[in-house]
Amino acid sequence: MCGKGEVEDADTATQNQKDGEGNKYGSPKKYDPTFNGPINDRGCTDIICCILFLICVLGMAVVGFFAYSYGDPLLLLYPSDSAGNLCGHGEYLDKPNLFFFDLIDCAKVGPGIVTLGCPTKQVCVTDCPSEYWTWAVQYGKEQSAEKFSGILSTGFNTIRETGRAAMICDYGINPLDNAYASAAKLKELIDDDLCAGYYYPQKEVLGRCLPAIITEGIDTAQSLAEKVGNDNYTSDIVDSQNKTVTIESILDGSAFVTKLLQVRSYGEKVFSDVENSKWFILFGLGLSMIVCFLWIVLMRWLAGVIVWVTIALFFAIFGFASGYSYWTYYDLKNDVNNTNSWILTTDFTYYLTVKEVWLAFGCTSATIFIILLLIILFLRSRIMIAIALVKEGSRAIGMMMFTLLWPIWPFLLELSLVAYWGATCLYLASSTKQVYGVTNLTAIANDSYDYQATSTTTSNPVDLIPCDPNNQTTGGEICNFVKNEVLTYTIYLQFYMLFMFFWTMNWIIGMGQMVLAGAFASYYWAFDKNEHMPTFPIIKSLGRTLFYHTGSIAFGALIIAIIQMIRVGLEYLDAKLKGSENAVAKFFLKCLKCCFYCLEKFMKMINKNAYILIAIYGKNFCTSAKDAFFLIMRNIIRVAVVDKVTDFLLFISKLVVVGILTVLSFYFFNGTLAKHLTFLQQFEVELNFFFVPVIVIGISTYVIASIFFSVYGMAVDTLFLCFLEDLERNDGSEEKPYYMNKELKEVLGKKNVKAEKED
Repeated sequence: MCGKGEVEDADTATQNQKDGEGNKYGSPKKYDPTFNGPINDRGCTDIICCILFLICVLGMAVVGFFAYSYGDPLLLLYPSDSAGNLCGHGEYLDKPNLFFFDLIDCAKVGPGIVTLGCPTKQVCVTDCPSEYWTWAVQYGKEQSAEKFSGILSTGFNTIRETGRAAMICDYGINPLDNAYASAAKLKELIDDDLCAGYYYPQKEVLGRCLPAIITEGIDTAQSLAEKVGNDNYTSDIVDSQNKTVTIESILDGSAFVTKLLQVRSYGEKVFSDVENSKWFILFGLGLSMIVCFLWIVLMRWLAGVIVWVTIALFFAIFGFASGYSYWTYYDLKNDVNNTNSWILTTDFTYYLTVKEVWLAFGCTSATIFIILLLIILFLRSRIMIAIALVKEGSRAIGMMMFTLLWPIWPFLLELSLVAYWGATCLYLASSTKQVYGVTNLTAIANDSYDYQATSTTTSNPVDLIPCDPNNQTTGGEICNFVKNEVLTYTIYLQFYMLFMFFWTMNWIIGMGQMVLAGAFASYYWAFDKNEHMPTFPIIKSLGRTLFYHTGSIAFGALIIAIIQMIRVGLEYLDAKLKGSENAVAKFFLKCLKCCFYCLEKFMKMINKNAYILIAIYGKNFCTSAKDAFFLIMRNIIRVAVVDKVTDFLLFISKLVVVGILTVLSFYFFNGTLAKHLTFLQQFEVELNFFFVPVIVIGISTYVIASIFFSVYGMAVDTLFLCFLEDLERNDGSEEKPYYMNKELKEVLGKKNVKAEKED
């Protein structure tokens, strides 16, 4: 039942067929006396796809040139005033903050603010105001002084200069000019929207002046006049329409900032912790690389121990669980005082007194125990094959140490792609035109704006009303800059860039896989590892891959990219249907998302195995994908076992490496290690949250471990396919000896007729 010969026959039944006899998964590979590893005499494959890929990459460069020529990321980084000027840049370099004349108007727009902008006047200022001021108070004082002392009196001038010096006005407007000397002129400045009617203490948030009361925690409905002080002219701060400005209205106009400020506060502390501990984080990352390397070297001795110890633990756990559950069941069954029966309750401990619960535990544990036992009995030989391949992968990496450094280059290419794609998309997003609109008209009743009636936008304000936002004419007073609107065709270029990002990223991943596959295949098919191994296998494999198979990699990457674009479209539709009540549409959408997720995983598996065979034989993508699929299907049980055992070992390996570094960093940054190892006290750092560098090290270690162990996984996958072809091609005779190592031959009960030098 579990003998090696029977297992071998079950897995490779096709090998017993007569030569030339076909089957639905193709014919086994036949012996080729000239074959001894990756073929050097090969030609270019999938040339059409290669040309198409290169043209599309050139298209990315053209889009980048267009984006860099017409885009300006400063539009995204700096706020714009009502005339479209950038605060903190160019002519307004000394005025980095954007001040809103009446922030409450933003709240009246509601969701329309996204497309129409905030309808209040906005100007760039050097500093955000730190005090309270209202025009009604100043107007009342000036009216009183003008009435009793006259406009030319010293008292009036003192009141005017003292009060108006704090006013915030549009560019070129000086409220202290003699042209605006009277109280009536002050009211005109407010009515004409040339100066702000009021303001309150504000703080800079992302270049915008926003209410400081959000961070000060004022949450009562009291009038802001209480903050101004005792005054005989008004009890409230009012806006330009003589409406009381309360804290509630201010909070309504800037509520979206509340959480942003909290996040920003935490973000600053987190950034500070990362900055203070950066050298320790870098040391931790270097240590993680060393641990990964040592672990890979140790895997040739630890692989079998890890697998069999884990299996033994599973047997022990479920065996104990079964015995304890049945023992407790019979104990409760024989207890005459126990009358508890199955009921629904939130008290979990009650269920532990119900005998039926323990019976269910016992049956479940026993079932799992029996299933596990049967799996081990039937698949023991295949598990041993998987362990032997994992060990051989460790030996291969040990002989070709540069394979561990290879992932650095694809990783740098991926970083470059992300940087170029991100920068291009940023410039595309800033390829805009200025949009003006009639947004500063009189407000409609009930403190809201009817933008269907009162607001119109146009790319050229002259087509609507002859106006210049920088010229104080009648048109200029009602025609304001609304926003920088993204050019219509840039959305199509963004779509193209997203598709090319997926295609190019998958090409880089495929290129990395094929290069490693070529190197590890050279290792397997070297009959004498010390004499027949080619020099610089990574460099030779890289040359074959780029010169001959760029098109084949692009073919496989294109398939994945198309699937990923479809998934993005489905996610977009899902987001659009969030508020929908159409349950049927949601159900089918969920099914489609699941199907395309599985399809992507399947195609990535097909691609990887196709790349391995391309690296060996130099055939085109479709032929290699078909051959790889048929080879897998002819050995489906072995493939499943080896795949899962390898995944399990790599998972344990990542867990161990990440666990070691995370635990060490945890005890270092919380001071525990320093208490026991006094020499570490000199390295203590001041942190707001000690777990911040711990999390950074943990995540970074996982990324590093994934890079290292991806090489290991590729080694096992390549050696496994070579092993399967070795079984089909050769029979151990003097003419057709096996290339597999001694351990694999022992597991399978095979040997070469003529004694060969073994590894």
